[in-house]
Amino acid sequence: MGGLGNLFVTIASTAFLCIPIGLSLWALLDCAKRPRWAWALTPRSQQVWMFAILCGMLLVPVGLGISAYYLTRIRPEIASAENGELPPLG
Repeated sequence: MGGLGNLFVTIASTAFLCIPIGLSLWALLDCAKRPRWAWALTPRSQQVWMFAILCGMLLVPVGLGISAYYLTRIRPEIASAENGELPPLG
């Protein structure tokens, strides 16, 4: 039974350790798939965010912070521009 317990611990820890790369990849792919015209309607730069997410992947805590910020703050802004909702001027 010890072998099965070790297998479970290994699978659980591997899944847990894959969370940062998964979150960063999700943010990077989402950033890349958004159309340029939607980015142009906001004060954000697609290239800057893609670069920041890629660089953040090198340092796990920084990458988690950048990816989480993109997914919670920037992504909704770009998605709303894609849906025709323009951000307020000023």
